[in-house]
Amino acid sequence: MECKKPGPVQIVCVHKEQHSFELEEKALAQVLLQDHIRDLDVVVLSVAGAFRKGKSFFLDFMLRYLYFQKEGGRSNWLGDLEEPLTGFSWRGGSDPETTGIQIWSEVFTVEKPDGKKVAVILMDTQGAFDSQSTVKDCATIFALSTMTSSVQIYNLSQNIQEDDLQQLQLFTEYGRLAMDEISQKPFQTLMFLVRDWSFPYEYSYGLEGGMAFLDKRLQVKEQQHEEIQNVRNHIHSCFSSVNCFLLPHPGLQVATSPDFDGKLKDIATEFKEQLQTLIPFILDPCNLMEKEINGSKVTCRGLLEYFKAYIKIYQGEDLPHPKSMLQATAEANNLAAAASAKDIYYNRMEEVCGGEKPYLSPDILEKKHCEFKQLAIDHFRKTKKMGGKDFSLRYQEELEGEIKELYENFLKHNESKNVFSTFRTPAVIFTGIVVLYIASGLTHFVGLETVAQLFNCLVGLLLIALLTWGYIRYSGEYRELGGAIDSGATFVLEQASSYMYNSTQAALRNEIVGRHLVDKKAQ
Repeated sequence: MECKKPGPVQIVCVHKEQHSFELEEKALAQVLLQDHIRDLDVVVLSVAGAFRKGKSFFLDFMLRYLYFQKEGGRSNWLGDLEEPLTGFSWRGGSDPETTGIQIWSEVFTVEKPDGKKVAVILMDTQGAFDSQSTVKDCATIFALSTMTSSVQIYNLSQNIQEDDLQQLQLFTEYGRLAMDEISQKPFQTLMFLVRDWSFPYEYSYGLEGGMAFLDKRLQVKEQQHEEIQNVRNHIHSCFSSVNCFLLPHPGLQVATSPDFDGKLKDIATEFKEQLQTLIPFILDPCNLMEKEINGSKVTCRGLLEYFKAYIKIYQGEDLPHPKSMLQATAEANNLAAAASAKDIYYNRMEEVCGGEKPYLSPDILEKKHCEFKQLAIDHFRKTKKMGGKDFSLRYQEELEGEIKELYENFLKHNESKNVFSTFRTPAVIFTGIVVLYIASGLTHFVGLETVAQLFNCLVGLLLIALLTWGYIRYSGEYRELGGAIDSGATFVLEQASSYMYNSTQAALRNEIVGRHLVDKKAQ
């Protein structure tokens, strides 16, 4: 059977319209469960960063080095000047090329200085911040690659800027949230790869200049703002090892020619010289770190299980959705404006009917509610907020819902101050006892003993209900039973009031009709 030619394998697909992710479990298993590597400890080298910054281009040089080492380790691993660069798909231009997460189908076996063999996997990731990806999409891809790699290469252009560090903080925190709580640092090695470095007179190309530059960038000083300190402390707390390499520009031919296909003759000499230092450094068997999770080394077989577990977490709704700085800020000041408006309504209503204030007519209370509600909404609308009118409308609707809940609570509190309301249940029961007692006497007087005894039984039951209600109010126990007695009394009162109202209305109608007939006869 003919062996399939090695190539990139899609292991995480992104459904851009739904902004969802899917693990290509079968494809990943075919790579990781090969007999000769499935039980080897795995080394995963991943490259992540913004789109169109040369991640796949760089990974292909790593592939070239690994293949040259596999074939015998010739010194000139960069190859012939006329040889095109192949491997992970890349091209020039402004549109993104890689989507989701890909790995190289061939897993390389490397022997470490102690004689141990490890499996080396190269991972390519979708570029962040393209025009179709949300912050959640970018955070998920970066977090997944960081969680599953032992070396994460953070590919940057020209400099390490503060927003690069802030995005790194967001993405790594999103990854840390998905992992179980652990006491040690959750991730292993982070390398800042600064491309197109333009200041070699300040910090020289390579690892030495990169480390000096990185130390300055990640330095924590007392005079720094707390936010800036937190970013740097977070990065140090997440990664066991952090380093940096400064790489020169590959040349104008690489950047501007649509026909560039990766031939070495078109690449700047300085860039090739630094590649010959960087790639062997990353892939040196001494520097290859096996993937560890919670202090335990992970095999290829185990990596498959971790991928399956992590993708389920990001497919669910347990994690908060990361947001852009504008959206987060807009949400924060809309929430603050709503809280301030809610306080205005609450404080005004407290002055009218709160605490020890006397009972207020429900009609007056409703008028005050409408007045203070409008006052609160006007305050919310007048407060300057980010996000625009449509964005704020949702928070205004939530504010109105919260005000409605507050009003219902104030109504209950006000009703509890009504003396009649407090004694409504015992009054209804007592009235029932009196009526039944009189009815019992009358039926006994006319000789209806059985009916009289029935009325007496009902009087006894009502007395028991009255005593029970009093005990419940005094002790606070059996509140459900007390609520049932209150509900029964309310139902009887409503039925009696409705009957009396209907009877009165019928009597008035009859009187009006009678007068009308008398007047008609008189005419």
